[in-house]
Parts: sequence; structure tokens; C-alpha cells
Amino acid sequence: MGKFNKTGKREMPALNTSSLPDLIFTLLFFFMIVTTMREVTLKVQISLPVGTELEKLEKKSLVTFIYIGEPSAEYRGKMGTESRIQLNDSYAEVDQIGDFVFQERSNMNESDRGKMTVSLKVDEKTKMGIVTDVKNALRKASALKINYSSKKKDNK
Repeated sequence: MGKFNKTGKREMPALNTSSLPDLIFTLLFFFMIVTTMREVTLKVQISLPVGTELEKLEKKSLVTFIYIGEPSAEYRGKMGTESRIQLNDSYAEVDQIGDFVFQERSNMNESDRGKMTVSLKVDEKTKMGIVTDVKNALRKASALKINYSSKKKDNK
């Protein structure tokens, strides 16, 4: 039978960190590939109205934005000063909203398509006629969950 010897204390071997930079760069590349940034260049000026009873959206990946407002200064020469509709990065007409909703739905998971919300970011000076036209086009496209974006009132 063997004897157990307690004479020499064993030290913990040093941790080998030579592969640590490779691991960090691999994680960095993974997050760069997986993360998507949805940015839209606004071509309309939007000053959101002030709201008092606001709710924050839970899952922003299910939200599609439609911007309505006066064209920016650089586009006024071509587009005029009347309120315009912006879908993604381009100006659009009311009759293009149905195709836009269909395209946005097709980009979503099949389980999330029924939960799609259309958020209207409308300038506070925009007349309601164009907003009503957009709402009717959304109704025809079966996009019935509509949200109005606004900014929170300052309680000073």
C-alpha cells in the first residue's frame, strides 16, 4: 500500500493567457456580426408632440416606423414645404404604404408577424388629413396596431 506524503506543498500552476486575445477578438467579431443597427436618415423634420400618458414599447424589433413631416431644408427645393411621408430612407406616397407593410412583415419571423406595430412619428404641425390617409392605407394593409410617438412632458 502506498504512503501519502505531505512534506512538499504544491503550488497552483500559472494560468496560461496566451490564447486570451484570440478569444476576445472572436467574441468581438461575433457581436459585430450578430448585432444589427437600424438607422434611418431622416429626410423630414419632426418635432414630436408632447404626451402625458406614455407607455414604452416592449419589443422594438416588432415596430415599423413611418415618418410624416415637412421636408428637411436640403430637400425643400425638390419636395416643397407640404408634409411628406418617409418610409425607411425614401419619400413615399400613400399608395406605397401597403407594399411597405407587406415587405416589413416578410422580413419578420412568422410567429411575430401578427404582433407587428406601426409607429407613426408625426410632426406636431402636420395636418390630420395626411395622417388619416396613412391610417386608412394601414387599415387596408391589415396593419391594425398603430402607435403614435411623442415626447414626455417635462414636469418642472
